[in-house]
Amino acid sequence: MPPATIPSKAETPRLSRPAQVAEAIKDWIVQEHFGAGDRLPSEPELIERFGMAKGTIREAMRILEAQGLVKSRTGPGGGTFVHEVSKERARALLGNYFYFQDLTIKDIYQLRRVLEPELAASLAGQLSKDVLGRLEAIIGEYSEPARTLDEEREQHVASLRFHALLAEQSGNALLGFLIDFMVNMLADLTVYRRLYSPPNLELWEKGKAFQLELIDALRIGDADTARLVMRDHMETAQKLMEGQEAEMQRRFISE
Repeated sequence: MPPATIPSKAETPRLSRPAQVAEAIKDWIVQEHFGAGDRLPSEPELIERFGMAKGTIREAMRILEAQGLVKSRTGPGGGTFVHEVSKERARALLGNYFYFQDLTIKDIYQLRRVLEPELAASLAGQLSKDVLGRLEAIIGEYSEPARTLDEEREQHVASLRFHALLAEQSGNALLGFLIDFMVNMLADLTVYRRLYSPPNLELWEKGKAFQLELIDALRIGDADTARLVMRDHMETAQKLMEGQEAEMQRRFISE
C-alpha cells in the first residue's frame, strides 16, 4: 500500500510536521474503521505507511495520546490501541481552549437560551420515574436559602447539575454534550469568579420555582410548557447572573 498523504506546509501552515502526521494518522484510523480497543500497526509499519522518520512518528503518537485518541500499553499483549475519548476528557480539553477566551455570562446564555428550551421540549414525557426523582433530589439540595457563602456556592453548582442531568437524557449526543459543557463551564466560572457572592435570594427563589414547574411539565409530557418554562428560566437566570458578574467586576476594580 502506498504511503499515506501528508498535507504540505502550504496547506497547513500552522501545524508542525508531527502534528500534520498525527492528523493524517487520525484520518486513516477513521477511514479504516478502527474501533475503540483496536490495536494499531507497529511503529515500523507506521513509519513505512506514512513515509516518516521514527522520531516524527513517535512525536505524532504522543500528540494523539495527549488528545486521548490512542493509548499505549507495555508488557505482554501491549502496543498502541485506539482509545475512546471520555466526555470528561473532551470537556476538559475544550475547556482549556475557552479558558483563554474571557467568556462572559452573556456569551454562555446566548447559547443556553437557544438550546435548553428545545432540549426540555424533546424530553417531555420521555423521562423515567428514576430520572424525575433524581431531578427532584437535586432541587432538594437547595430547598432552603443558603446560610453561608460556602452553602451559596454549593447551591449554585447543584442547580447547574440539574441541567447537566437533563443533558444526559438527550437522544442527540451533540446537543447533550454542548449543554453539559456549557453548564459545567458556567459552574467553573461561578466558582472561579465568585459569582455566588453576594448571595442573591431572587436568583435562588426564581430558579427553584422554574425547575419545579419544569419537572411538572416533563412528567405530564407537555412539550410546549416545558419549552416555555425553560426559556423563561434561561432569560431570568441570565439577567440575574449578569448582575452578579457586574458586582464581581465592581469588587475587582475597588480592590
